[in-house]
Amino acid sequence: MTPTTYQDYQQWWQQDGHQATAAYTEGLTSYIADLPPQLALTLSGIELAEILRDRLGKDVFDAALDPTHTVASHLATRSDGSWLKYCNTVGINVRTIGSFWNVLKYALTLPDHIRGIHLLPIWEPGVVGSLYGMASWNLNPEFLDLEALRMYPQLRSIEAQLKVVVNLLHAMGKFVGMDVIPHTDRYSEMVLANPSYFEWLRRDDLTITDHHENLHKDAEQAIVDWLTSVSPGVMHEADRFFHQQSEAERLVLLFGQPGDYTKRRERRVDLVDYLYRLGLEPVPATMAPPYRGLEVDPDPAALTVDEAGRRWRDYRITQPQKMSRVFGPLTRFKLYGRKDDNRDWAIDFDRPRSEVWDYFTRHYARVQSTYHFDFMRGDMSHVQMRPQGVPDQIGDYYDPLCAAKRRIADHTPHFAYFAESFLAPSGVMAYGDEIQHLMASEADITLGNLQSMVPGSTEFMDALESYLEIAEVTPVTPAFTAITGDKDDPRFDHFHHHGEVARLFTGLFLDRLPLYFSLGFEQRDRHPQPAPNEVYTKLYVFQERGGRKSVSGPWQWGGNFELFAALQELHRFAAGSLAHMGAAAGAVQVEASGLVYWLRPDTYGDGSYLFVVNFAAEARAGELRMTTSYQQADLLYAWPQTVQHTVPVGEVVRLGELGKGAVRCYRLT
Repeated sequence: MTPTTYQDYQQWWQQDGHQATAAYTEGLTSYIADLPPQLALTLSGIELAEILRDRLGKDVFDAALDPTHTVASHLATRSDGSWLKYCNTVGINVRTIGSFWNVLKYALTLPDHIRGIHLLPIWEPGVVGSLYGMASWNLNPEFLDLEALRMYPQLRSIEAQLKVVVNLLHAMGKFVGMDVIPHTDRYSEMVLANPSYFEWLRRDDLTITDHHENLHKDAEQAIVDWLTSVSPGVMHEADRFFHQQSEAERLVLLFGQPGDYTKRRERRVDLVDYLYRLGLEPVPATMAPPYRGLEVDPDPAALTVDEAGRRWRDYRITQPQKMSRVFGPLTRFKLYGRKDDNRDWAIDFDRPRSEVWDYFTRHYARVQSTYHFDFMRGDMSHVQMRPQGVPDQIGDYYDPLCAAKRRIADHTPHFAYFAESFLAPSGVMAYGDEIQHLMASEADITLGNLQSMVPGSTEFMDALESYLEIAEVTPVTPAFTAITGDKDDPRFDHFHHHGEVARLFTGLFLDRLPLYFSLGFEQRDRHPQPAPNEVYTKLYVFQERGGRKSVSGPWQWGGNFELFAALQELHRFAAGSLAHMGAAAGAVQVEASGLVYWLRPDTYGDGSYLFVVNFAAEARAGELRMTTSYQQADLLYAWPQTVQHTVPVGEVVRLGELGKGAVRCYRLT
């Protein structure tokens, strides 16, 4: 009997889990089959260690546990990042599972055909606890695993734990990615230790009174004045402090030693309060054209009064377009000079600020070389702020994410770039065409927007056809995205009311577009009505305790074990069949009705494999006109299992009725 509840799986694990584990440790399977991720997370540290030691061998396991040792990625001999175009990847918000160490437990449930592991931002968070509002270059202390610390004395630091986790993932054959973020928290340590690398404004309640190009000098003076006031007897001079001492020295003087998280936070809060009373603020980050031109939002709902009585205001674009947004908690690096002393908020793209580019790329290159990440996901890769669009000549200072990839690839040639770009029409999310921008930025793959569309809808089918064409004619490959952490949000439930198996099946077998999904997809419940916030991974990107994004307690796994069982059957089929399949042959047929067909050759025989998917929310009659003559089609896999097992093949293949979300694979002979 197939388990249908979490309790059923617990009972199965207690009675028969040793068989699934033995198959994994003996190399008969590439993952622990039928182990729900929720249950995998309950494994003790001792159980995890025993499983990995038996799987990897004692020598490899012990070496990987040494944070001074590096386990090389299986990709180390690759000369570029093109491998990412064929890599299926899962995104992990570490906050939902508690620690870096728990990523290893989750990885036990991932077959070899899912090798990419993208870790959402790993740094100390700032305002509202947002993972994307990094407060420093230090790792997030909440991701430290206390059990691993107790078991292994060498893992007493969060840095050592991350290094060892990447070591073990590499030993397991996985490829690990980090987020590269072109902004920080508005009052991050980076901003306060390097005011000239960011843009500043001065506000008096509802009015921006100053935003001239070199306002950072006022911020520098204010910061050293504050430092002098809290360090009696020590005088500091702004130019010497910021331009003759190293960043590490400045950080210690401003906030204290890196390991003292509480003290650093308290001093940062005190410094922010000092700047607030002077009206000095870093300029908030924006998204989508026209990007520039800010004013204070006078709406009473845009006012926040904090516990200390400080009155914070949100901002808005003065002449907004459809997608214009201002991200109040974030600020961008100031990568270019400004025209006319920033009087009209115009960027001078002919004046790149090389010291800021060097700072940004150097820090990310250091992170990569410390932990040996294999790829980066570039956050907000769709940002292209030049009003004239992508320039004809692409120089070294075109795009910061491209610059980070290039710098890292200089010493790690296989390092790849996964761009967060939704492939919106020209001029919507960026000035100019997004694909041209991604090509200029040297992205290997891009997120696309299939996760934001209802499967089988006209929008979804048109986008799929477009993405296949982009992959065919450009160097940038869109992903086949089942769900992302961004879209696991009550506002987007309607995108995920059906088609989960169809999405994963297509992502695994289509071959043209790499699969991407986020942790939690395996057991995710369908929500006809918005569910409690605690079931959505998106709301754990933040740490809000009030308002519509607030959560109370830990993230909760879904209970959709019917979906989990179906995906396990799919993984079994993929594990046994993908090795026999060559690259996709011929064109993929995408029909407006919601049906998709494609062929792949059999590398060990004369036949081919025929794949059929019905993305529609209703049953569809399948009929495919063949261009090659075959004698018969033997059904190898179908979900749900409600079809005949042999279909005669002639010029036209009539497959009968395909139910809602049905998928099939035939071998043609």
